[in-house]
Amino acid sequence: MANKNLISEMTDLELKKKLSDCKDAYTKKKLFHKTATLDNPISIRFDRREIAKVLTEINKRKIK
Repeated sequence: MANKNLISEMTDLELKKKLSDCKDAYTKKKLFHKTATLDNPISIRFDRREIAKVLTEINKRKIK
């Protein structure tokens, strides 16, 4: 819940930067997971959810 409040307090530029960083990290983890094993493969799921949270906040702001 604290993470959601943190995302809603970010500016538009910060959200775009976070989205870009999260997508890069997600892509790298997926690629690494295909070639080797990750210490924590569940982290891929958390990255995907983080991307969804940021995209949801961006879309909410477009509507308003």
